[in-house]
Amino acid sequence: AESASEVTIETQDTEATQDTAAVDEAEPTPEPEEEPADDAPAETQRFSDLDLVSPAELPIEAIDTLALIADGGPYPFDQDDGTFQNREGILPERPRGHYREYTVITPGEDDRGARRIVSGADGELYYTDDHYDSFREIVVDS
Repeated sequence: AESASEVTIETQDTEATQDTAAVDEAEPTPEPEEEPADDAPAETQRFSDLDLVSPAELPIEAIDTLALIADGGPYPFDQDDGTFQNREGILPERPRGHYREYTVITPGEDDRGARRIVSGADGELYYTDDHYDSFREIVVDS
């Protein structure tokens, strides 16, 4: 009886080995290519490695300033639309005149305050609320 069960086991193992070999020799099934979902967000163009901020996360006054920039003015301060020098070196290095700066009005301040938006000639936008000590890149969905 022992030899009969050994034969049965050997036969089952042999069959399993043959089935596995047949699968190994078969052509691999190509993986279906994944198509992006229609509602998938578009790839956002990055201009820097700074932290990102969406317009929805900005103060309402910054949204107003973004609208003024898009419309080409008029701006509330004479310094607005002036060249931003990037003396702090926080933004990516670009030729002089590449960056322009705009005031983001701060309620309760009697001067321009510390908030600014800086735009670049390539369409990039940056926000600072601490007078250029730090920046976040504004991501606008295209």
